[in-house]
Amino acid sequence: MSQPLLASLFDETERRPVSVSELTGMIRGEIERRFASVWVEGEISNFRAHSSGHWYFTLKDEFAQLRAACYRSSNQRIRFRPEDGLQVRARGRLSVYEPKGEYQLIVETLDPVGAGALQLAFEQTKARLQAEGLFAEALKRPIPFFPQRVGVITSSSGAAIRDILNVISRRTRTVHVLFVPARVQGEGAAHEVVRAIKFLNEHHARGSHDSGIDVIIVGRGGGSVEDLWAFNEEAVARAIRSSMIPVISAVGHETDFTIADFVADMRAPTPSAAAEIVAAHEAQLCAVLDGLTTNLARSIKFKIAGARSHVQELALSPAFDQVNTRWRDAMTATDDAEHRLQTVITGVLQRAQRRLGAAAHSLSPAQLRAHVSTGQARLAALSKARDAGVAARMEVAKQKFGLAAAALDAMSPLKVLERGYAIAQDARGQVVREASDVSIGDALRVRLRRGAIDCRVEGADEN
Repeated sequence: MSQPLLASLFDETERRPVSVSELTGMIRGEIERRFASVWVEGEISNFRAHSSGHWYFTLKDEFAQLRAACYRSSNQRIRFRPEDGLQVRARGRLSVYEPKGEYQLIVETLDPVGAGALQLAFEQTKARLQAEGLFAEALKRPIPFFPQRVGVITSSSGAAIRDILNVISRRTRTVHVLFVPARVQGEGAAHEVVRAIKFLNEHHARGSHDSGIDVIIVGRGGGSVEDLWAFNEEAVARAIRSSMIPVISAVGHETDFTIADFVADMRAPTPSAAAEIVAAHEAQLCAVLDGLTTNLARSIKFKIAGARSHVQELALSPAFDQVNTRWRDAMTATDDAEHRLQTVITGVLQRAQRRLGAAAHSLSPAQLRAHVSTGQARLAALSKARDAGVAARMEVAKQKFGLAAAALDAMSPLKVLERGYAIAQDARGQVVREASDVSIGDALRVRLRRGAIDCRVEGADEN
């Protein structure tokens, strides 16, 4: 009785089994229809950024956990970067990942609990760039003391460019401005600021020394955190740090701080203050020069007055009388020395004249003729003695030469040849002294007293 009753409760359709895929698909449809938009609050764990740009993480509390995915198209609009341990509020839709049969939250919006998303993104970017050393004081370059060309990057329709130009034109006539307009808020503003910084650097690199840019002002007027956000973008910070030209950040009001302020070479509280920085030194220098000129004139007057008083004191001093007395004594001593010198010179001249007279007297014409005759006689005697000596030495030399010639003639080989002897030489010109030095058939040359004959050896007797 019970069996038919139970069987009647299920018809054939209800008893037909469904596949896992079909069941998962039905569950997915029900879940997506029921939870098309839902807010979930929890703590992020197991955060992972895929190479495709998608984010995967888990939302959990102390009792349960939920898988979540945030696709690239959605996370590009999220200003901060999720991290493990961060408490967040997520809005999205529930779906089922059918290959694993797991339901997950497809996140479309993500906000941190507590601090705002922009504030968190600001702190995260600041901490990351600071850890890389982009804020280091050692990297900051000094602003030129007298900039001649200033690049300005801001909006062409904002008040910042008018304030900058008004301040510069009012304070100096030597600073030239190269203005590059760029959007400073909204989507794409950061990209335009980066492009403007690169443009000024390229212009500086291509230009000559006279057309180079000395400093860049990047900024805008005040606004909300969202309005100023372009200057918190990492791309802008890296472009400022990579600039070969020193950069002044002038964003918002004095109480506003952005990432650009930390990475720039100098921060100005407002755009007008930045203009005063680049144009201040000229007025400051003129003021300093005016002050120095006044002080110098005053010092010179004091010096002249002091020197005049000192001269008057010296003129009335007894020291001048002492100087006059010493001067008169010196003049008297000089006159005495001059008189003594003239006396000495006169005595020396008189003695010289007497010696000259005595010498002239001793050299009378008669005495000179006697000296010349004596000298001529001595010269004639010496000449004769010289000629006799030369003739005697020549005779001795001739005799020695005759003896040497006779001895040399006696030793000459030609004398031997005149007595009937001959000299035999072989083909090499060597003298043949023994019969053993030649062989039968050798050619010989025999030198006689007159002439020579060529012959050949027919035989030899060595005895």
